[in-house]
Amino acid sequence: MASGPGDPRIGVIRAAIERLTLYFEAEQTRQGLLARAALGRSAPGDPALSLRLAGELSAAIRPDGSVGAAALPTIWRAHELMDLGLPASAPPLVRVMTWLLGLQGRPGAFGQGCERVRHAHRTCEHFVGGFFAPAPPEQRLAPVTLPSGKVFRAEPAARFATSCFALRAALRAGQVTQPVQQHLLSLSALAAHWSDWSGYFAPDMVISGFHALALAGPEHRGTVDHLVDFIAAHQNEDGGWPNTDFFHVLDALNAVGADSALSATQRAIPALVARQREDGAFGSNARQERALIGLRALLRAAP
Repeated sequence: MASGPGDPRIGVIRAAIERLTLYFEAEQTRQGLLARAALGRSAPGDPALSLRLAGELSAAIRPDGSVGAAALPTIWRAHELMDLGLPASAPPLVRVMTWLLGLQGRPGAFGQGCERVRHAHRTCEHFVGGFFAPAPPEQRLAPVTLPSGKVFRAEPAARFATSCFALRAALRAGQVTQPVQQHLLSLSALAAHWSDWSGYFAPDMVISGFHALALAGPEHRGTVDHLVDFIAAHQNEDGGWPNTDFFHVLDALNAVGADSALSATQRAIPALVARQREDGAFGSNARQERALIGLRALLRAAP
């Protein structure tokens, strides 16, 4: 989205950023900290706030390393602590990641077992592995709501998306173990067959896999580039995407540094601005998290 000094889109983006600046100005939350840092407007008390929040979040971790013995809140706790600046060697994060990595190879992971249809789509144990087991196979996991507000209501999709969310935490923490590498290779193999936006894999599942691959090493760059092109090819004229959660897609694109991802983000700005409320946020669903996702996209798209 090339633009010049007189381009009206510049004013639209700046106005949207200013509304979000005011929205996050006094928020004493993780999202507020990250937003002010991204804007270059950190408050004097933010370092102390970061320490306090990290301490509170760490205190809620059980001795076994989990948060409530549940996968999703434990995965999210790992992301939150890393967002607040805890290094991978910090004891609370070590405990959380040890618990999470222990979920790999357990019964209940996506891809385990084999049925004719799943075998035909290469989503059975003969083709994929390394996925995290967010719950035992006999326990229903869905619906699952990610921090971005995206809800996965189908059981296989919920297990797939939760595993990809855990994979992102492992990659951020530098835990590139053999099972983690297998998970990445499985996603890359599946991505080779993601060519139909309305195919066997729902778009939001594709986005979950794409987001995880975006955090992987350069050996997966070709797959990421392919998926960026795939996502961009299905973008609506207003910048949104059909049959998928807008902020789920935008959050994943924010994680990619490629110019092609930037182009898709820039084309999404009209749809993003159209969703913004007077207070700067984008509605009540995952209010602060979506505001942070939107801010990151706007800052990236700004000329």
